[in-house]
Amino acid sequence: MTRPPRALMPDYLRLFALFGIVIVNVQYIAFSVLHNLTDPIAVTTSDAVTLWLVNGLALLKTYGLFSFMFGVGLAFMMRSAQRRGLRFGKMYRNRMIGLLIFGLAHGCLFFPGDILVIYAIMGSILYRLRDWEADRLVRLGAGLLIAQVALGTPLLLMPSDYPPAFLTLEDRVLSGDSFRDAAQFRTVGFVFTLPVALIAQGLSALGWFCLGLAAVKSGMIDNQGHPLWHRARRWCLLPGVGLSLLGAAMWQWGATVPGAALVVVAAPVTTLGYLGLIAALAQAPGPMMHRVLAAGGSSLSIYLGQSIILSTVFAGYGLDLWEEVSRATAVAMAIGVTGVLIGLLTLWRAWFSQGPFELVLRRITYTGVRPSSGPGSHA
Repeated sequence: MTRPPRALMPDYLRLFALFGIVIVNVQYIAFSVLHNLTDPIAVTTSDAVTLWLVNGLALLKTYGLFSFMFGVGLAFMMRSAQRRGLRFGKMYRNRMIGLLIFGLAHGCLFFPGDILVIYAIMGSILYRLRDWEADRLVRLGAGLLIAQVALGTPLLLMPSDYPPAFLTLEDRVLSGDSFRDAAQFRTVGFVFTLPVALIAQGLSALGWFCLGLAAVKSGMIDNQGHPLWHRARRWCLLPGVGLSLLGAAMWQWGATVPGAALVVVAAPVTTLGYLGLIAALAQAPGPMMHRVLAAGGSSLSIYLGQSIILSTVFAGYGLDLWEEVSRATAVAMAIGVTGVLIGLLTLWRAWFSQGPFELVLRRITYTGVRPSSGPGSHA
């Protein structure tokens, strides 16, 4: 069978999301995570402006973009399995197991804010929806996003009330020179935050999974000029960004709880606007951009690499910069690390078809997979 032309939008979407998610994550890698979401944590005007921009432009939005891509990836896997006559069910089960293994290691050793475990759990639910029609997936996805706003907002704004001794322990451990102590601290944090994250972010993730799967089933992902992308740019981009920046400004300089709530509520609208914008930008790349996009396709390696490098740079067992730099400097470092990773993967992809972690995940995915019993079987 002849392969369909490769859709350009997913490549641009991954690259956009990788830079967006790291500027959010670095706020919880380079600085204390044991504060309430609405606590006034900005030390300087520069910190306040940086947090305003990060929360207004990236917080929860790039998470949505990554989740949308997960649904797109499910549909692409289904296409590939059908084309090659492989049993999709076993492939997908293996892939979720692989993501779960990576996520547990990532959350315990490097970054308790890991998303891969949530993706593995919610992705297992998505498998049951794989044969739904696009319209039905859109309705469910929209409903889940609304439910996430209603149920997740109170959880995200809930006081954490950590005792002072725990804050002291965090400072001692992450400023210390023991990786083992840091990993133990991160493991405890991961275990305690995961149940809340599954409710506060899991519903949203599954909602975006459904919308991503629907985008492939409807053909939208292959058509950057689709009218719905134009409507997303027109009706969601400026209103979503405007409301989110307004909420982030209130969060930093005024009514913190209503401002943070507005950021959460506006996030799905902003994400839809970003999807429309990315569709407009997804044009045929030149030679250099083609290599960058190919490297960005190794999103698992970049995502994990970001956490591994940045957690080492900021922890005491690394360069000991935890709580020692400004928020703007941390963002610049995060963007720089991502650029370096993309450069290294550009070189890596000259010899290998996928990134290093993708190769491991691929090996797990295809372990024991046999041809399906009949044409078109997804069992």
